[in-house]
Amino acid sequence: MSKVVLRVKNLTKKFGNRIAVDNISFDIFEGEIFGFLGPNGAGKTTAIRMITGLAKPNSGNVIICGKSLKTHFEKAILNVGGIIENPEMYKNLSGLENLKYFAGLYKGVGKDRIEEVTRIVGLSDRINDKVKTYSLGMKQRLGIAQALLHRPKLLILDEPTNGLDPTGIIEMRRFLKQTAINEGIGILISSHNLSEMELMCDTVGIISAGRIEKIRAIDQLKKYNDNQQVYLKVNFPNYAGKLIIGKFNPEKITIIKNTLTVNISHDKIPDITSLLVSNGIAVYSANAVVKTLEDVFLETINKRALPAPKDI
Repeated sequence: MSKVVLRVKNLTKKFGNRIAVDNISFDIFEGEIFGFLGPNGAGKTTAIRMITGLAKPNSGNVIICGKSLKTHFEKAILNVGGIIENPEMYKNLSGLENLKYFAGLYKGVGKDRIEEVTRIVGLSDRINDKVKTYSLGMKQRLGIAQALLHRPKLLILDEPTNGLDPTGIIEMRRFLKQTAINEGIGILISSHNLSEMELMCDTVGIISAGRIEKIRAIDQLKKYNDNQQVYLKVNFPNYAGKLIIGKFNPEKITIIKNTLTVNISHDKIPDITSLLVSNGIAVYSANAVVKTLEDVFLETINKRALPAPKDI
């Protein structure tokens, strides 16, 4: 079983009377990419500042590789590396010169480790070139190389694909997946790019108004919705609808031309198609509606934003 790299326990942060982060808890494991999702002002940045020791929580704790930030700050924070948006590097120096400079900030980081992180991020062929000649994707990879120098077990990235072209985004996604597995590190990513997070992350946590509303593995997240839907294309839609209502009593059914949308569990598809075919209805297609991460995200945020019902 993978080890817990980051454990956030009941973390709360207040600014005056405003609660910016409200009692959040989650774990990140070795080899896992965890996506931190939320609208602007949801509390993501404040939470990350507390995880990195840049802000002090009012209550709760952050435990990194078994070390509490409260009681063993230096030992805990040594396990953390990160970059925030576009990494700041000395543009007139080479990539190698930049890494040598940052390596000097840590104990025991020598030439071999610099060469190792250079290979990890795929910059061996360009490491002697000046940073001002690098593409944005190369600068991002150099920034991650710098963050990996001291062998952290937790890597925190804020918008790692920001400003990258489609090719750069694909390369960054592949690189981060390989790095998480090969280096055995946990990666926490905060991003607004929902479609990319869906492809990149193993797990996502959705935060709204300071509270974490959902934490799910990415392949399970889309299954957790109140109204699962099935699309059916048939030759007699009205008759098919009556049969489905009579047998299954779905929460909702919509008919547009020869297509039915049925709010019912996906595992009922074989039973529905069997019912229709046995009653002489031709079923041309029957598909589960698979929600995207964006769908689930918007549903979660919109539910959180609804006002409380008034007493009558």
